Amino acid sequence: MKDDTSQVSRRRLFAGAGTVGALAAAATVLPSMTASQAAPEVAKKAPANGGGYSLSEHVKRYYKTTLV
Repeated sequence: MKDDTSQVSRRRLFAGAGTVGALAAAATVLPSMTASQAAPEVAKKAPANGGGYSLSEHVKRYYKTTLV
């Protein structure tokens, strides 16, 4: 019969390789995300007499998710 220790070490090897790959991918993506972040948009002031609804990018994305 085979020794169970070889399976455990093989599992740890593959789990470690997956972890290292995920960390490498995150390290590649994170610097580009922080460099590309622009200054936050200033919110528009609501009109005094109502009608403060505006079709923003967030609302457009929501409408796209409701399409069937």
